Amino acid sequence: MAGYEIVPSARRLIKSLRGLGYDFSQAVADILDNSITAGANKIYIDINFEGESSWVRIADNGHGMNTKQLREAMRYGSERDYEDEDLGKFGLGMKTASLSQCRRLTVASKPNKNSFITSYRWDLDHVEKTNRWEILPIERDGIGSVLRDPLKNQTGTVVLWEFLDKIIGYQCPDGEKSRKKLIQMCREVETHMAMVFHRYLKSEGSKKKISIFLNGNEISPWDPFCIDEAMTKVLHSVSIPLIHEGVSGEVVVKPHIVPKEDSFSTPDGFKKASGPNGWNQHQGFYIYRAGRLIQPGGWSNLRAVDEHTKLARVGIFFSPKLDDAFKINVAKMRVQIPSSIRDAIRDAIGPVIKIAREIYDKKSSENIVAMKTITPENKLNLTHKVNDTVSLVSNKSKTMGNFSETQSNETFHTLKEFADKLLNISTSIEKPIIRNVLIRLNGGADIE
Repeated sequence: MAGYEIVPSARRLIKSLRGLGYDFSQAVADILDNSITAGANKIYIDINFEGESSWVRIADNGHGMNTKQLREAMRYGSERDYEDEDLGKFGLGMKTASLSQCRRLTVASKPNKNSFITSYRWDLDHVEKTNRWEILPIERDGIGSVLRDPLKNQTGTVVLWEFLDKIIGYQCPDGEKSRKKLIQMCREVETHMAMVFHRYLKSEGSKKKISIFLNGNEISPWDPFCIDEAMTKVLHSVSIPLIHEGVSGEVVVKPHIVPKEDSFSTPDGFKKASGPNGWNQHQGFYIYRAGRLIQPGGWSNLRAVDEHTKLARVGIFFSPKLDDAFKINVAKMRVQIPSSIRDAIRDAIGPVIKIAREIYDKKSSENIVAMKTITPENKLNLTHKVNDTVSLVSNKSKTMGNFSETQSNETFHTLKEFADKLLNISTSIEKPIIRNVLIRLNGGADIE
């Protein structure tokens, strides 16, 4: 039976898609995702105030696109093959993010140094007039310096936003109020990029280092875990297998305890570590998709925000292939922890909650020493495994490793002292496993 193709009304649907919920900084971050996926290591964000003629430009030195590739990239729901660790997802980001902020989106690209620049434009006035899903080509002699200059001596792509109706409005676009609003947005963009892409800015893990510039000034990373602080505690990480609708992957949980105020190296370091939303709102989970921060704090309904646990910050890392399990949305702004691993994550954060509370209450000296004094001669690794139910298994090694990776003077304890402290911070699931290993370390005798 023959079907009938029904093309959505361009003017109505494209207007609806402008309301997906991006704010300015989130929209900029979505464009940067494409630049990183395209192999860029330098990204330039320029925000220019000229009243009604104000514009935002994001330029990179990535691979660039030829004419065919650029046309496809401009299409809503563009088709392309995504690698497991690509930051893109739905083929919508560049268009929906851009047009959530402006009425005219122009993209120019250059795939090699000796090629011509290709450029196309989405113009909402044109779409509303014609009611057609139609992009407009920009002739070579019509490509102005704002698009052309970043591509003079390199490959890459330039994204230009004009007619910024959702950013500054047009009641008085040349006024002081509009100018101050754009300045404030510059500050918000700097803070957001420093946070969302901090692992790329510092080249953490396997991430290739990138540099991001805002109006010519390089953005410094904001590390929520304060790794460079000597008193930061890095607890033992846990790997949780996850299978969702036939797709299997691994979720890695990395607990940290940041220092309290008097333990920071400088007052400025403590102030910076509080983050844009303050200490209480930045405790909890930092959820990363392919190294890109999606959720900066909060406990995802596993526990409540608590002044006494504000030093606890827990990294949760997953691959884009698990997007469906984590319910990632188009704007990559919301994420949900899968129900099948919530209990495992709750168990994994038990020790960090306990120690963070004790440090805050200044009652943690014994437990902190216990965590520090687990030495390479007596190492215990706990690994979560999630099948139909969640269980913990210990390795069969007689060596034990650091729960805390901080560098400090080591204090030695008897096995009995160590056992008491370790069992004291263990969950009910962990206790029998830990006790069995301790018995083996004690030559088969129970630890009394």
